[in-house]
Amino acid sequence: MEPLLLESTGVLGFLSQPWHWAVSGTAIALILFTMTWMGRSFGVSMAFKSMCTFAGAGKKFEFFKFNVKDEYWRLAFVGGAVVGGFIAAQFLSSPDPVDISGSTIAHLKDWNIEYYLTTDEGSGLFNTFWFNFHNAGGIVLAIVGGFLVGFGSRYGDGCTSGHAISGLAHLQLPSLLAVIGFFIGGLLMTWGILPLLFG
Repeated sequence: MEPLLLESTGVLGFLSQPWHWAVSGTAIALILFTMTWMGRSFGVSMAFKSMCTFAGAGKKFEFFKFNVKDEYWRLAFVGGAVVGGFIAAQFLSSPDPVDISGSTIAHLKDWNIEYYLTTDEGSGLFNTFWFNFHNAGGIVLAIVGGFLVGFGSRYGDGCTSGHAISGLAHLQLPSLLAVIGFFIGGLLMTWGILPLLFG
C-alpha cells in the first residue's frame, strides 16, 4: 500500500507536516507524569512478557507467572503505538523528505548507504544488501538484531524507554547505569562495528 500524501491545507495537512521534536518530547513528559501519578511505570518491553504469558509460557516458566490483568493497559498502549504508526505512515505521510545533513549523507555514502529523495519505495536511506529482506544478509541482520534487543531488554530488566525515560525520571540508579551502557554500546556500534559492516 502506497502512503497517501495529503494536501498541505486543513487539519490533515497540518498533521502531516514535519513537527518540531519538542512536541513529542512534551507529549512523552505528560504521559510520564500521568503514569507516575497513576502508579505505573513507562516501558514497552514488559508487553512482550505479557504476550508470552498469554501464550501459556507461565505454565513452564516461573518468570511468566503473574497477573496479566494488571498489564492490559500496557498491551493497549503498545497496540495503540502500532495502529498510530500505521495511520501516520499510510495516511499522514509528510510530502517533504527526511531532513538529513549533507555531511551525514556524505559519510553514509562511504558505507554504501545511499540517500534518495524519491524512489519507488519512498524517500530515505537505503542499502541494497543490509537493509533488504530479499537477501540472506538483511534477514540475518534482522534476526541477530532482534535477538540482541530481546536479550538486552530481559537481561537489563527493561528497555531503553523504560530505563531512559521512566527510570531516570524516578531517579533510579540501575536505570542510570543502564543508560550509560546504552550510550557506550551506541558509540561502539557507530565507531567500531558499523564501519566493519558497511565500510
